[in-house]
Amino acid sequence: MTTAEPWIGTWRPHRPRGPIAAQYSSPGPKYALPALTGTSQHDPTKYKAPMFSFGTNYNLSSSDCSPGPRYLIPSNITREGRDGTPAFSLHSRPKEPKCFQAPGPGHYSPESSGKSVFHSAPAYSLSGRSKYVSINQTPGPASYSLPPVLGPKTIATSAVPSYSLCGRSKCGSFHEDLKKTPGPAAYNVVDPRVYRKKPPQYSMTGRNFTPDQFSQLLGLEN
Repeated sequence: MTTAEPWIGTWRPHRPRGPIAAQYSSPGPKYALPALTGTSQHDPTKYKAPMFSFGTNYNLSSSDCSPGPRYLIPSNITREGRDGTPAFSLHSRPKEPKCFQAPGPGHYSPESSGKSVFHSAPAYSLSGRSKYVSINQTPGPASYSLPPVLGPKTIATSAVPSYSLCGRSKCGSFHEDLKKTPGPAAYNVVDPRVYRKKPPQYSMTGRNFTPDQFSQLLGLEN
């Protein structure tokens, strides 16, 4: 509607902001009607046509237990078995078995068994120092720090009175400034040129010479 609609009392026609239920005869899209196709949630008030399903193809090859053409059968195999053609194989010569040989008299060392059979004197061996000895070392005399015997902080002996000398304190001395007034050196001296006549001043610079015929002018040599 256009904005030029006439007023009806205190109300003026305009476009509605939302759907008005009085303007529709059907319930509208608010209600979900049941479907008319398929078997799931079919409309019970409507007639349902017969339906048919297409089944899958069963694997008939599963009942066949023969290997099929995937195996390569040798040509000399028949239905009665292997054919009667003689066949021979060549192998390496087997090794001859070795006979068991008992050890002879030279395999024994009876001189080393004297210490086990007969009485022998004790024997000792000298070896290098073990590295584990250096780990388990007890502290020596230089590892301890004895308490001092001089000064005020002695433990085992009685300490005599001690005194300390320090600098002179400014608190309570004769030159203490109790009023905290500034002295003559606290003020800066006023420049005499402020309240007197200022004398002339001159500046000294270097001597200037006029260029001659042998001097350089503008980067050129004469």
